[in-house]
Amino acid sequence: MRDDDAELASRLLDLAGHAGSCPPITDDDATFGLVRAYEVSAAIIKQRRARSERPAGWKIGFTNRTIWDEYDVHAPIWGPVYDTTVAEVAGPDVSTCDISGLMEPRIEPEIVFRIAAPLRPGAGEGELLACIDGVALGFELVQSPFPGWRFQAADTVAAFALHGLLRHRAFAPVTRENRDAWLARLGDFTLDLFKNGQHADSGHSENVLGGPLSALKAMVDGLPDTALATGIGAGAVVTTGTLTRAFPVAPGETWSTRIAGLPLDDITLALT
Repeated sequence: MRDDDAELASRLLDLAGHAGSCPPITDDDATFGLVRAYEVSAAIIKQRRARSERPAGWKIGFTNRTIWDEYDVHAPIWGPVYDTTVAEVAGPDVSTCDISGLMEPRIEPEIVFRIAAPLRPGAGEGELLACIDGVALGFELVQSPFPGWRFQAADTVAAFALHGLLRHRAFAPVTRENRDAWLARLGDFTLDLFKNGQHADSGHSENVLGGPLSALKAMVDGLPDTALATGIGAGAVVTTGTLTRAFPVAPGETWSTRIAGLPLDDITLALT
């Protein structure tokens, strides 16, 4: 690990600690690319482990091709999520979520997988589903230390893959008996997103690289070629990317979903 990777990791963690901001890394270093960005991400993992945070799984970002032009990012990225950033919300009632520590937060409704067995690069979508024992609907609260959400892909990878928080409902079981039904449904479902009870956007499974399993496959196949080359094993949660546009959020707002075509519980978050 390069000393300057560790230094940059420390800088980004310090910014996140007080919801600060900085220019994109690529503004000052035009050579800063994805290879180096994943090395910085690996340095961040090491430093977060040192302060007793435990990686709990992964987030996949920029899987929604309908927003690629908006952010000038044209391929998926990924990064770890932690036991300090992921939580299950219980029951049908409104759950609260404190976003005061996030940098320019935005909200994304996503499909979340729970992994039951190690995922193998090169596996097909059906094979990947055989290694999943739960599916849930969640909200990822993404964040950016780069003012106005102006960045290049490498900046986002280094900055935690823009992960802030993940809140998800209870996992619906995937079993040998219902696996074929899940495989079909995960390729064809819709979701409506609401802000304070008003319709904000609609999404379709196709938006996420053709479907959440397709997004998962992209990460499983691509991860070994990065500095984050580690297996995706049992117990990990993986959130697969936003089904709608990502919306800026503020305390006092309530966001909710209405999903159709998947047997999942909807989620409602009141932001504080």
